[in-house]
Amino acid sequence: MTRKIATADAVDFDQLAAFLRARHRAILVTGRADGRPQLSPVTCGLDSQARIVVSSYPRRAKIRNLRKDARASVCVLSDEWDGPWAQVDGSAEVLDLPDSVEPLVEYFRSISGEHPDWDEYREAMRRQGKSLIRVTIEHWGPIATGGFPPELA
Repeated sequence: MTRKIATADAVDFDQLAAFLRARHRAILVTGRADGRPQLSPVTCGLDSQARIVVSSYPRRAKIRNLRKDARASVCVLSDEWDGPWAQVDGSAEVLDLPDSVEPLVEYFRSISGEHPDWDEYREAMRRQGKSLIRVTIEHWGPIATGGFPPELA
């Protein structure tokens, strides 16, 4: 049986952005007050300025953490468990209502395309009190896959 060899492909920003645009599952890492990491599985998109965007609620731990310390890391995963992934690090900002409504429209589009009724969507975001997290990418690692080191395959 052929063993799968692990990969770690260095990419430029445009290659990273193309990779991220096609993937919407991620783990968002923020810092707790005591310094330990807090991890949240999230759905994410990439906005028109190539920032990672995540919808959330103002009282969630990730939002509280980012209001105190804007540093964030995001591990963007492929749909298939053993598919490629990439870690990005950056600075996050939190947008609350009413400023979050139009960016939430862009968030939806980046993941699902067009909504059948944008007025209904906007009203739902207001009613739910939604916030938006935007992570400006400052550093990234390779696009990686798991597997055996080449010398063991």
